[in-house]
Amino acid sequence: MRKAWLVAGISIGGCTAFLALLVVGTYSLTAGATGFGGSGGGRVALAKGAVPARYQALVQKWGNLCPAINPALLAAQLYQESGWNPRAQSHAAAQGIAQFIPGTWAAHGVDGDGDGDRDVWDPADAIPSAATYDCKIAGYVKRAPGDPTNNMLAAYNAGAYAVIRYGGVPPYKETQNYVRIIRTLEKSFARPVGRVDPSRQAAGAINFSQQQLGKKYLWGGNGTPEQDGRFDCSGLTQAAYRTVGIELPRVANDQYNAGPHPPRNELLPGDLVFFSDDLTNSRAIRHVGIYVGGGYMINAPRPGAVIRFDKIDTPDYFGATRVTEDGAKSLPKHPPSA
Repeated sequence: MRKAWLVAGISIGGCTAFLALLVVGTYSLTAGATGFGGSGGGRVALAKGAVPARYQALVQKWGNLCPAINPALLAAQLYQESGWNPRAQSHAAAQGIAQFIPGTWAAHGVDGDGDGDRDVWDPADAIPSAATYDCKIAGYVKRAPGDPTNNMLAAYNAGAYAVIRYGGVPPYKETQNYVRIIRTLEKSFARPVGRVDPSRQAAGAINFSQQQLGKKYLWGGNGTPEQDGRFDCSGLTQAAYRTVGIELPRVANDQYNAGPHPPRNELLPGDLVFFSDDLTNSRAIRHVGIYVGGGYMINAPRPGAVIRFDKIDTPDYFGATRVTEDGAKSLPKHPPSA
């Protein structure tokens, strides 16, 4: 979330704001800060439906504002901050889709839509402000060696002074982990260039799913003994990947962000396949299964049915995710609903 750079009683602006940013960084101000990531430079296309349609043009435009960011980076930031909820508000008073706190908004908010005001609750202002803010941080560390996006993320987390002092990402465990997590999350929002690497854990997840064939569907089912080992759709996929050491989120639309998205003609067994009545918005996904090849998946389809094989090529087919351990670990625990 957008953190205040200054201690109480010091005004934000000009050289004073820069000095606070240079020295403090955000993690030391608020432990557990969430953030953003990306591999800046070049023209990065967004994965199908990963960004809700009403925000896609804004993210694509402003995600190309400077070389240190790209649209997938900006998308990862906004998802991490608010789960695309423009009315999100945290206990620390962070506000809107980009989670600016009032003091930081006063210093860095921009009138992105040119309507004469700067409204933290309006994504048309908040999304451009997030991109502008990212680029400002990147400018502070532009002379540091190494990847400019990694340095920008590290400066956001630990302060620009630390990046300058160490000549890149500093040797702080929290900062290094922060950069790794956000760079991984970015991959879920970028359209893949070339083939996506095969999953090493796919066979184990499929094996577990096959053992569940014939069990009755249970809404909210997690496969516990009290539930007679029954599952709903996302409970099944979560349990399948848990057997191979990957902890997925509980609901299908969050599971979509657990890795890169191979196109239909490059699906491999073990990929998660998703279905929705709105093919422009991953937050509207309502069903998930595990692809097993030949155009079929194993899934827990609906109340009254059993876990079974079904075809994936239906009008509501949304897309697929090749789950990775790092991808699953990078997801926010409970992103707010949009």
